[in-house]
Amino acid sequence: MELTQTYVERRPLPALAGRVRTVWVQRTESQPYVQRNLPTGGVELHCPIGGVPWLVGPLTAASVEVLPPHTTVVGVRFWPGAASSLLGLPADELVDLTVRLDELWRSAALWLGELLAAVPGPDAAAELLQRYLVGRLSRADRPDPLVAAAVRRLMPWQPVEVGALTSQLAISASQLRRRFLTTVGVGPKTLQRTLRFQGYLALAQAAAAHDASRGSRLADLAAEVGYADHAHLSRECLRLTGVAARELLGGAVDRCGCGHDHSASYLPFLAGRPQVVRAS
Repeated sequence: MELTQTYVERRPLPALAGRVRTVWVQRTESQPYVQRNLPTGGVELHCPIGGVPWLVGPLTAASVEVLPPHTTVVGVRFWPGAASSLLGLPADELVDLTVRLDELWRSAALWLGELLAAVPGPDAAAELLQRYLVGRLSRADRPDPLVAAAVRRLMPWQPVEVGALTSQLAISASQLRRRFLTTVGVGPKTLQRTLRFQGYLALAQAAAAHDASRGSRLADLAAEVGYADHAHLSRECLRLTGVAARELLGGAVDRCGCGHDHSASYLPFLAGRPQVVRAS
């Protein structure tokens, strides 16, 4: 099959590590490319070189876009709630939306686009974008600490009922939901379901990187992040991505069919897991 795009992930600069999960560069070749953006719990900043940056709000289902030929996009994927101080409005107003960044940042977004277009290549653009964000975040408010603590507790490695979460944080369910909507964009239960699926993808990608024949342990991976059975996983995959797991992962349900190295994304996600990824 002819290659129509390339996608390379990298770890963020240390100054962004608490806010940004991964940085990536995507380049299309001579054909348009259909891109499926999956829910991650956070927002994403997409900067097409030579164009106006745009923001992908918190997603509750996959968002499909078509990238034109010969396009280079530098992107930043934030942790849930970590970009709230950059948005300029409550995060729930951006749920399932893609908006031009100049609608939020005005002339600063156009200036950023011009800066990125002037550097020599996508690697330099990725570096410049991160340093720009470091400066902007240094002048912004810190994320809501209670919401940040709640997000850590909602990771799939620490299963907790939302009712128990409110007791742990000494806050009412209604207050927690209000602060989640403002900061994350979705309620705690919705985020928990998204993080559970992201946890499964992270485990599958990590396991595939260690052993491409690991397919027999799929049920173990699903159970580890809290799915009752494979049917439960299948329903959630269809709900969140719009496709079955086998189609999403390119015909092999334990790895990304595009052949990309996603370690820069899944390693930070797995950092809070109590045990290391097991080899078969």
